[in-house]
Amino acid sequence: MNEQISDQQINAAGHLTIGGCDAVDLAHRFGTPLVVYDVQQIRNQIRAFKQVFEENSVDYAVSYASKAFSAIAMYQVVAAEGAHVDVVSGGELYTAIKAGFPMANVSFHGNNKSREELEMAIDHHVGTIMIDNFHEIELLADVLEEHDAHVDVMLRITPGISAHTNKYIQTGQVDSKFGFDLQSGQADEALTKVLENPRMQMKGLHAHIGSQIFELAGFEGVAKKLVEVAAHWQEKFNYQAAVINVGGGFGIRYVKDDTPLAPEEFVAAIIKAIKTEIKETNLAMPAIWIEPGRSIAGPAGYNLYTVGSRKDVPGLKPYVTVDGGMGDNIRPALYEAQYETVLANNPRAELVEHVRVAGKYCESGDILSQNQALPATKPGDVLAMLDTGAYGYSMASNYNRNPRPAVVFAEKGTAQVVIKRETYDDLIHLDEPYQQ
Repeated sequence: MNEQISDQQINAAGHLTIGGCDAVDLAHRFGTPLVVYDVQQIRNQIRAFKQVFEENSVDYAVSYASKAFSAIAMYQVVAAEGAHVDVVSGGELYTAIKAGFPMANVSFHGNNKSREELEMAIDHHVGTIMIDNFHEIELLADVLEEHDAHVDVMLRITPGISAHTNKYIQTGQVDSKFGFDLQSGQADEALTKVLENPRMQMKGLHAHIGSQIFELAGFEGVAKKLVEVAAHWQEKFNYQAAVINVGGGFGIRYVKDDTPLAPEEFVAAIIKAIKTEIKETNLAMPAIWIEPGRSIAGPAGYNLYTVGSRKDVPGLKPYVTVDGGMGDNIRPALYEAQYETVLANNPRAELVEHVRVAGKYCESGDILSQNQALPATKPGDVLAMLDTGAYGYSMASNYNRNPRPAVVFAEKGTAQVVIKRETYDDLIHLDEPYQQ
């Protein structure tokens, strides 16, 4: 029996429900593959983060890392909950603009922002630019001069802390493409350059050590390191950091063997660590910012698939093929990420076999699950893959010229399409015929 589905998510028909909506009905109404979000779950996690800060009487910002899932509707929900967002591209920024998101509550990240992206940010009065490298300091200085503008900035540093996570999603170690190195003096040099520019208001410092982290030690370590840097900057440059931003990366439960803390417990530990370190300095207590993405979007998302063909080979694990795959969730192929899948019309059905849930894409590596326990299935059954809300749709592709799925928001028993399913015409609308 799947432990990630509560009894409250099973309706009178015995079907899985998402946001109060019958998952089988959603699949039939909107087609599959389909991405469905439980909107109340998104709201609840944002509120849980905010509550921890408020109980600890700390100035804060909960900034949703929108690379996990970016859409107009998502930005609208985040805005309604009074949270901030961080964006990492002109496209994410444009989407937030179209959503009417308060630009003062937007942070713009990225290790190679273009002039055009910075101009868009300045023209729309983005709240904070997270400066990542020396080239960006010069580029931003030029843009601010040309636009006769000012902007708040923060410096991203690499704290020299390697999180215990997949090597592709570690970002805080010294050998990283992100941020200013501490040991070599890069961070001090960057601070000097920013403080010399009257158009840049230095707001604080930022670090991000990785993603899908289960252990407190990394976050406690980065909190301590950032306070040490802030104290050093005050002593050497007479600069007082108003904000310490510890990033995100709080791990979530994907499969039974995952045992992360509740995301808000990570935050409580970070607050405690920063408060403890601050007492050892002459610093005033700064605001603490966090940037959770996966922990907000991930558990709220579900991918619904329809079962198609099956392949049985004696002595080998069967293949049960669905109508989606690496085009809507590349993480299993890219990271060997694991998920759990249930039969939507009977999540409590007796498990009778272990199968490989295969995708429809023309790649041998297109396997969504290598060892999934399932009841007996047949063509036409609907499978629900759990906890797919982060980095599924946002990394989706049109590989094999397959359209990307629709995205539905479900809340209080009502479902609405927030991203339409692509059509074949959508796939070719940018194509131009070859002129011979």
